[in-house]
Amino acid sequence: MLPLHLQNESHIPLYVQLRDQLRALVHAGDLRAGDRIPASRELAVQLGVHRTTVANAYAELESEGLIQGHVGRGTFICGTTMARQFTPLPKTNGHGNGVGGVRWEALFADERADESLSRLMPEVPDDAIGFVTARPPDDFFPVNEFRRCCNSVLSTDGKRVLQFGSTEGYEPLKRVILGLLRDEGITARSEHLLITDGCQQALDLICKAFLRPGDTVLMENPAYPGAIAIFAAARVRCIGVPVEVQAGRAEAPGLDLNALESLLAQNRVKLLLITPDFQNPTGTSLTLEQRRKLLEILARHQVPVVEDRIYARLRVRGAPLPSLKALDRNGLVISIDSFSKVAFPGLRVGWCVGPENVIERLRLVKQTTDLHTDQLAQASMAEFVRRGHMSRHLAKCKKVYARRLEALENALEKYMPEETNWTKVDGGMAVWVTLPAGFDAGELLIHVRERGVLFVPGKYFFFQNPQLNTLRLGFASLEEKKIAKGIETLGALIGSELRKKQRGARHFDSGRVALI
Repeated sequence: MLPLHLQNESHIPLYVQLRDQLRALVHAGDLRAGDRIPASRELAVQLGVHRTTVANAYAELESEGLIQGHVGRGTFICGTTMARQFTPLPKTNGHGNGVGGVRWEALFADERADESLSRLMPEVPDDAIGFVTARPPDDFFPVNEFRRCCNSVLSTDGKRVLQFGSTEGYEPLKRVILGLLRDEGITARSEHLLITDGCQQALDLICKAFLRPGDTVLMENPAYPGAIAIFAAARVRCIGVPVEVQAGRAEAPGLDLNALESLLAQNRVKLLLITPDFQNPTGTSLTLEQRRKLLEILARHQVPVVEDRIYARLRVRGAPLPSLKALDRNGLVISIDSFSKVAFPGLRVGWCVGPENVIERLRLVKQTTDLHTDQLAQASMAEFVRRGHMSRHLAKCKKVYARRLEALENALEKYMPEETNWTKVDGGMAVWVTLPAGFDAGELLIHVRERGVLFVPGKYFFFQNPQLNTLRLGFASLEEKKIAKGIETLGALIGSELRKKQRGARHFDSGRVALI
């Protein structure tokens, strides 16, 4: 029998565990070209899993060229694509790498379970309609204004910003951000604030500072794949709190607080990660009542919360709601934020707000990671905000996003079959769609891509209990006409497939009657 051990309690899907373990056996030389491996049904019985789990793992390995199935003969190892990339180097005369190359893949510290994060940033052909991203449109970047800010910084403070800087951040930018926080009801001092390379690094620093392998973390399910990847690399135990998406095209209720309280009672939880405003991928937001109840539950269980506010400033309908940090009276909240969704994603300038001792700990971790965030980017953003460009740019973007969201909702209402549902959002950059039962968004993508439309299947956002009939539609980067055309194409394909399924069901029922 093969030395395979699957962990049902892991957040990594079983088929991914199996795929990676088989791949590792090939790379280690335990399985060689020509070796026969068990049939999917046989291996499923051995491992005590559903046959589909094995079939999915085999399908991915076959697509990599690692295995090949032969009808009537079985499935065989046919080599390793990675091994072919690292073939031994020729012998040298002492000036090269010795008598052979290093097998780098055998030295990797871990097996990355998935590439879901890269699936959110694919190349979209010029002639395609891509609903794949949740980021600002680059044609709206106020490049000239930002160039003038950069030139001003270099002429007045160039020597300082091009030198090593403070780990906690460029002080003029910290003052600017503290002013923004005050306007949003958050009272903080400089020692409560750390500048980071975006929210992704803030999460990574929090993970390194507070979590050990085996610690339990609660997070929304579905969730942002970047966060899933960070916690997976830290080998912590992630448990999903369901995000309720209400059917009937009504406003989605968001995080299931009853499930959250139950999980807190049953587990020793280290922290909770949540996005209260326009959660990625579902677009749901917590009401003021839900925010207060959430903080009350966490205070009772003495569990801190990391609040991701990256989309909070993109509200296009209704009055803004106070952040968890603004409502916090017990020192439970660490708030992370960034300019990535409201200005320039490529600058990688974000921040983290929390209790003074927490920020000091994060500062020490950041110091050993990258010393400090790029100072020219920090100084230029500080000048960009100080001159009023940021507020004007955000106001312009929100008007555009409001029109594009309305265009998306109108198109969904007009072209989607009645059995399809989606979240009603008041901002952010994406809408979550639930297809009729029995649909697989991954298979749908294969067909709709041929017609020039792209989206992200919902399965890439789940780390537990994936719902295959879901998908995310990003609308911020698309013009209204393209949105309407793309949804018309998508809706027509879903309707066509739905009618095929319904005809098949009627044919099956009539066959049953004939047999009876």
